Amino acid sequence: MHLLPALVANRTICLSMFFALAVTQVVAGDLAYVTNQNDSTLSVIDLDDHREVRRIDVDGSPAGVAVDPAGSFFLTVSADSKAIRKFDSNTLELLNEVSLDGGPIGVAIHPDSQTIYVTDWFNARIWVLSAADLAVINTLETGAAPAGVAVTPDGAWLASADKEANQVSIFDLRTNTVAHRVPVGVRPFGVTVGPRGRLFTADVGSNSVTVVDPVAGKVVGTVSVGERPYAVTFAQGAGFVTNQYADSVSVFDLTDLTVKATIDVGEYPEGIDTTTDGNQVIVANWFSNTVSVIDVHSLSVVAEIDTGDGPRAFGRFIVEGGEE
Repeated sequence: MHLLPALVANRTICLSMFFALAVTQVVAGDLAYVTNQNDSTLSVIDLDDHREVRRIDVDGSPAGVAVDPAGSFFLTVSADSKAIRKFDSNTLELLNEVSLDGGPIGVAIHPDSQTIYVTDWFNARIWVLSAADLAVINTLETGAAPAGVAVTPDGAWLASADKEANQVSIFDLRTNTVAHRVPVGVRPFGVTVGPRGRLFTADVGSNSVTVVDPVAGKVVGTVSVGERPYAVTFAQGAGFVTNQYADSVSVFDLTDLTVKATIDVGEYPEGIDTTTDGNQVIVANWFSNTVSVIDVHSLSVVAEIDTGDGPRAFGRFIVEGGEE
């Protein structure tokens, strides 16, 4: 008479152990947290095995993403629902969420993991949030339509790509005041901190990457790349930029800022990041529903990994996992 409840209880225990094991396995190596805008999910990709290991629901068409430098949490930005969500990197548990009154799009985390920066497309500002509870603690004024946002590794400078102002706003985080407004290419979207602390913008309207010295507040170089560049990452002394309309990645030398290779990837590539060992570059292909894996030594695609519908991965989305 009591066999059925016992079997149900045992099945529940087994399922709990299975899911706990699955989560443990998820954190065993380099991971990519790829936001899928069209189906409101996030793909967790094991970059050692080149496979998607989990997919979780993230309401509101997520696009922006940022990983904690310490590896304990990651953030997503859902523009449709205006929601910022904080997840545990190991268990994928939703830790907290807030809704911001505006147009959240880009997100970055301070190197000390205590402060979060979110761009407001509609109101020309950056929200400054506490990482502990996602409470707004300050705002910073940008130019029109800020998209990408980045913090230098030393935590001294914050930059936003102000798309409709054709500029980068640079803030001194020691005083939380604007230091420079630097004109760049036409309609900058992504901004990334590269080697030597320089800023690199992907200028979608001029098919260029602009290089900015944040301390001097001056442009120090420009790179002509493919059609509609979206975001930039770096590996092995080179810059890698996604070209949305060209379905490619341009690779440029960081010394002389000349393009040395063009790599075909999936359709409409957008988010791009580098593995923690610096040997692979990962590209999110919005229209192909895949990520491309580029070997940075051979400058060739070595794997294509399926994701959810409409991968964007706008921001830093790769982190080194923990040990099993």
